[in-house]
Amino acid sequence: MLKGRHLVKPDDFTVEEISSILKLGMQIKSNPERYINVCEGKLLATLFYEPSTRTRLSFESAMNRLGGRIIGFSDPTASSTSKGESLEDTITTVSQYVDIIAMRHPLSGVANHASAICKKPFINAGDGNNQHPTQTLTDLLTIKANRGSLDNLKIGMCGDLKYGRTVHSLAKAMSRYKNIEFVFISPEELNMPEFVKEEIKDTKYSETTCLEDAIVDLDILYMTRVQKERFDDPDEYERLKDVYRLDTEKMSLAREDMLVLHPLPRVNEISVEVDKDPRAKYFEQAQYGMYVRMALIMKLLGL
Repeated sequence: MLKGRHLVKPDDFTVEEISSILKLGMQIKSNPERYINVCEGKLLATLFYEPSTRTRLSFESAMNRLGGRIIGFSDPTASSTSKGESLEDTITTVSQYVDIIAMRHPLSGVANHASAICKKPFINAGDGNNQHPTQTLTDLLTIKANRGSLDNLKIGMCGDLKYGRTVHSLAKAMSRYKNIEFVFISPEELNMPEFVKEEIKDTKYSETTCLEDAIVDLDILYMTRVQKERFDDPDEYERLKDVYRLDTEKMSLAREDMLVLHPLPRVNEISVEVDKDPRAKYFEQAQYGMYVRMALIMKLLGL
């Protein structure tokens, strides 16, 4: 069903196709030994034109645990890009060597262009402030595993909603499920972009600047960091970087079954004291990311 396909944005796959990936991810988590040789003889290229820890290592861990191997780069200055090689030539050349490619790039929209060139299954591992579909699959699996369903949820998204590709992807993905409501929590300078709100216009949403007011009746609180690397004006970043901080006092206002998610890395937006709260799922979320990427790789390779 998904063999040979590309994943550039979450809605490249139907809800049913996403469900099949999540189901396989849970099966892998329950019995990882069963899948240790599934990708034996297969090669994944990780082409990371932008720094990454979790996403890159998650992909590499996923392929290693499936018995496959990895080639690629985590620093474009260590590749022929530094010599002036075009993205088109890099993708076309690497396609000759490997079975599947995962790419991260700092420019929005580049993943769509790269996938049109790529002759092997292509995975967008994040393109600028545009999309991050495998983080969205991670988020969906974390919610599904902890809540049992992706329907009937009130989801708060807090922090940098303007530049945050994770919340852009997640909002669009979750809007396809039943009885979803969003609360967008941000300073006006970092509001959810109009293009995202237009794409989810049939889903109920509200906007606020106050985390304390919003947190009281949420099912999910999705925290994000204010991303220094996305700001052209350093002064604006300094003014906004600590505008929200989730701590135990704010957590006391929330429901006992609310989940706290975060795509990581965090800076100051979640106090370390919150880590001990059983509602804090962000490190567990990182583990689910590995399992869902294992499932995605298998599906795209037809294994």
